[in-house]
Formats: sequence, C-alpha cells, structure tokens
Amino acid sequence: MLRFGLLILVQVFVLDRIHLHFMVTPYIYFLFILWMPFEGNRAVQMIIAFALGFTLDSFRHHPGFHASACVLIAYLRPFLINLLISQEGAENNYRAPSAKSLGGFIPYLVYAGMLTLVHHGWLFFLEAVQFGNFWYFIVKTVFSTAISLLLIIIVELLFSRKQQFRTNTV
Repeated sequence: MLRFGLLILVQVFVLDRIHLHFMVTPYIYFLFILWMPFEGNRAVQMIIAFALGFTLDSFRHHPGFHASACVLIAYLRPFLINLLISQEGAENNYRAPSAKSLGGFIPYLVYAGMLTLVHHGWLFFLEAVQFGNFWYFIVKTVFSTAISLLLIIIVELLFSRKQQFRTNTV
C-alpha cells in the first residue's frame, strides 16, 4: 500500500508538472503493476491495476484513460512474462519481476519497455482520438516512452527491491 501511495503522489505532485515541449510527460506510477508478484489471480491483479489508474484519473480531467491503460498492461503482463521466461525459469524461484528474476538487465528492459510502450500507446491513442492528431500521438508516445523508460531504469538502479526467493517446499 505504501508503494501504491508513493508512486501516485510522485506522479501527481512531481512528474505531472514536467512537460518537455508540451509533448512529453513522464509516467512511472505503473511501476506498481510491473512489480506485482508472478503468482496471484489475474482478475485481482487487473482490479488492482484499475484502482491504480482510477486513483490517478481522479486527479485529472480525463476519467478512465489511465484506468484503461493500467488494466490493459495488467492483462498483457503475464503473456509477456511467459514469452521472456521459460516455464522452468525464474518465476518459479522469485516472487516478482526484476532484472535478477528475468535473467538479466536486457530481458527486464524488454519487459519494462514493452509494457511502457503499450501503456503510453493506449493512453495517448485515447487522447489522439479525442484531439484527432495522428502525428502528435506518434511523437508523444515515442518520446514519453523513452523518458519514462529512462526514469524506470533510474528508479530500478537507485531503489533496489529486496528479492524474495520462493522455496519449493509446501
């Protein structure tokens, strides 16, 4: 709960005030979804993702945009994890995705990058439909994804999470 609140507060009161050329807004609040444990009910994780997005939407004028983007990445997350890790892989040994549990920094970067691109793409697509500018959508998605991914890497390097190793005992 502390991580949930902290990520929302940093997003709303710090990152939402940063607009590079009025095109790029960095988002890292969805790290909460990226860091959710491997095990767990997908429906519960999607409800948590909806709550995260809805909480951020409550601070904005476009209700539902962030909630739908968060639910989308929470839905796609297990498929991407299954593509990046073999069935006998690290998800059987670790509780949550990280550079260590995904087998290195590059697979983690692919994991975070793909979900960031999907999140931003869907979020800005909803915005573009509202405003009707396709090139604005493309440029904003690419640059916001790049800046957000850079911030995710910095957060991951600065604030190392304690990796919990699952045992095979019942």
